Amino acid sequence: QVQLVESGGGLVQAGGSLRLSCAASGRTFSSFNMGWFRQAPGKEREFVAGINWSGGVTYYADSVKGRFTISRDNAKKTVSLQMNSLKPEDTAVYYCALDRRVGPVVRTSITGYDYWGQGTQVTVSS
Repeated sequence: QVQLVESGGGLVQAGGSLRLSCAASGRTFSSFNMGWFRQAPGKEREFVAGINWSGGVTYYADSVKGRFTISRDNAKKTVSLQMNSLKPEDTAVYYCALDRRVGPVVRTSITGYDYWGQGTQVTVSS
């Protein structure tokens, strides 16, 4: 079993920054690709960023490209999302997720991930 716990959410003004972290349990964290998703009120959960097992490959949604950076530390079993130049439309609950299928493909769909954290709220005021 894998447990994922997000932290780092909060309230920030537009243009500000936040750094989200996701801590994972389990001995084989370093084998798996990871993703960040978000869900705004009344909207479907959407892909934000993904990273492969080594950290060498990353993908971003167009809406966050150039503003957000995903990274991981396999020794610490953490994946992070640095969010800069935040906008009110970034307001959402942010979730980290783990894809337990070992392989090179970083998935961007919800169905591509098997384990999810409980989420952390990010609110950006205008």
